[in-house]
Amino acid sequence: MTTTSFVVGLLGDNIGGSLAKPLQEGEGEAQGLSLAYRLLDATHTGLGLDDTADVIRWVERLGFDGLAVTHPFKNAMMAHVDEASPEAQALGASNLVVIRDGRSIGHNTDWVGFAEALRATLPEALGDRMVLLGAGGAGVAVGYGALRYGAAHLDIVDQNGDRAAAVAARLGALVGADRVSSTTDLAAALRDAGGLIQATPVGMDAHPGLPLDPALLQPDQWVADIIYFPLETELVHRARAAGCRVMTGGAMAVHQHAAAFRLLTGRDADIRRMQEHFESLTGQHVALSHRTG
Repeated sequence: MTTTSFVVGLLGDNIGGSLAKPLQEGEGEAQGLSLAYRLLDATHTGLGLDDTADVIRWVERLGFDGLAVTHPFKNAMMAHVDEASPEAQALGASNLVVIRDGRSIGHNTDWVGFAEALRATLPEALGDRMVLLGAGGAGVAVGYGALRYGAAHLDIVDQNGDRAAAVAARLGALVGADRVSSTTDLAAALRDAGGLIQATPVGMDAHPGLPLDPALLQPDQWVADIIYFPLETELVHRARAAGCRVMTGGAMAVHQHAAAFRLLTGRDADIRRMQEHFESLTGQHVALSHRTG
């Protein structure tokens, strides 16, 4: 690709505080590119799921090069793109639409953002047996990423047992049913696991608290929390205190945006530079890995 100027929309609900715009525009500027993000905030525009097809048509006709997509439009977007990557098809969700030669291609960078973050942060964890706490949309993506990058087995736990079972069946169909299961016994699953992936909203600024009893964690385990507002969730704090290695949600965010930048521009992002920019925007250090004791 020789293009040096890009215009990208960002579609979602209440996205005024999204870091996508400054992170992507900042990396573009550092590489001598003109990369401009335009917010399409459903909170202020009144856009709803029924408008998804119209939004795609608008950005194509206006000459946009892509459309970043967040809640609640990721699943609905799949019905309106011209084609989709195998991963987006497998997960049934697209968080990035790349527009090339009048065609829209749906991608999913959530899964690879998590997997690359785990590989960079806790590479020794990749072959472990893992527990995934949370079977929502984020859980599906990060669970898929963990399995694609070598998790020996994934036990899925959710307050809704039927939802956990459905996600286990979906992921099992993709990677092998013997590698995925669901359970309602979190304590038993953790006893056999090398680490925990935390993919519930519990711990976010809007949902403070702990998603599990930290006494269940063992010092030789690792904990990966995908929340990054705040980075230092109560779970991260307690896991460190227990001697666990941790990965904060900032690592996933940085790698997810790096993957999006590559798809949009054809260039690799500088991960270290993007991490430093993330830290300057949030005022928080992206703790990569830490063991106490």
